[in-house]
Amino acid sequence: MSRLLIQAASESLEPTPCYARAASAPASQSASRPHMPGVGRWGQCRMEYGCVDQQLPSMPRRIPSQQLTPPRKGKIARLRRPAAICILILGGLQLSPASSQTPAQPLQSTIANAEEPITPVPEPLNTDPRKMKLGERLFGDPRLSHGNSRSCTSCHDLGTNGASTNSQDVGLDGSSLPFNTLTVFNAALSFRFGWEGKLRTVESVVKAALENPEIMGTSMSELSEKLAADPAMRREFTDVYGSRPDAGNIVDAIASFERSLVTPGSRFDRWLAGDAAALSEGELDGYRLFKSLGCVSCHQGVNIGGNLFERHGLFHPLASPKPEILRVPSLRNVATTPPYFHDGSARTLDDAVRRMGLAQLNTTLTDQQVKAIVAYLQTLTGKYRGAPVGASQ
Repeated sequence: MSRLLIQAASESLEPTPCYARAASAPASQSASRPHMPGVGRWGQCRMEYGCVDQQLPSMPRRIPSQQLTPPRKGKIARLRRPAAICILILGGLQLSPASSQTPAQPLQSTIANAEEPITPVPEPLNTDPRKMKLGERLFGDPRLSHGNSRSCTSCHDLGTNGASTNSQDVGLDGSSLPFNTLTVFNAALSFRFGWEGKLRTVESVVKAALENPEIMGTSMSELSEKLAADPAMRREFTDVYGSRPDAGNIVDAIASFERSLVTPGSRFDRWLAGDAAALSEGELDGYRLFKSLGCVSCHQGVNIGGNLFERHGLFHPLASPKPEILRVPSLRNVATTPPYFHDGSARTLDDAVRRMGLAQLNTTLTDQQVKAIVAYLQTLTGKYRGAPVGASQ
């Protein structure tokens, strides 16, 4: 996400396990399925969580049966009310009159926040600065496209939200691309890439985008020849890689740069680190709802999503019906990445939250609940090179 359902760019991180327990699905979706392996403080994701393995996309997801209470040290909190699982970057928002109430015990911002189901975004990896500089130069170079008409930044604007504001961007032939463009910020923290999750490494994403006839429309041989014809570019590749531009080092340079596009420093991450003043009481109310309603069953871990697959439109249509199962998008920087969903049909975060409640939970969310959840989601905006993501929008 990010966009509520997010596009490209390592499998370097394994998926974290589902946070919420799950119970039986509707009769039409009662078949069991293998779980998605998980690692981390929450242990292995169990079959009852209903995580979908990419190789078994037709298997239905189970539906959480209980609400989550705020997690306590040493154990995973359990769900208390039925709730359908989330999928798009806002998932699982169950809203009954009882669930609009806040827990009796307020959340405390202390070192115990290390036990929360979400972890802060880390600082960028220590990558060879020469590779990163070269990769950044290539990221903005229109020669990467067949007709020299577009660069990576044409769809992934690093000065705003790492994506664009279009429902669908336009391909080389002038037609609309099939999916809403996902933000490139924090994309490397996800376990699969693209809305359908078909790609497993940042390098595979880079190569696929370059060779896709709708996106960049080039070939690695054409691109290598064009860059090698530039004396300055040839010299820079030789200094960094000891050789002229070729398919391998071109992809490696861009992938090295994309791995640096993480956005730490959000107010929520500061709260996780122990800054009690980082969030207001209203924003904490939103986080309480986010957990108690079961949103964290799909949106947890460092990227608050991006680590499993899910079915959308469980009760009512949400967006374009195909594909039925999508990779759950990250919620990082979600307030900066409208429009939302894989077809870009939700223009605002408020609209996306309300539609998720009806489509995924068969529930009409109250204004109070929507306001609280949106307030929490707005605290997930991090910083890129010292400035908040989307500051120039």
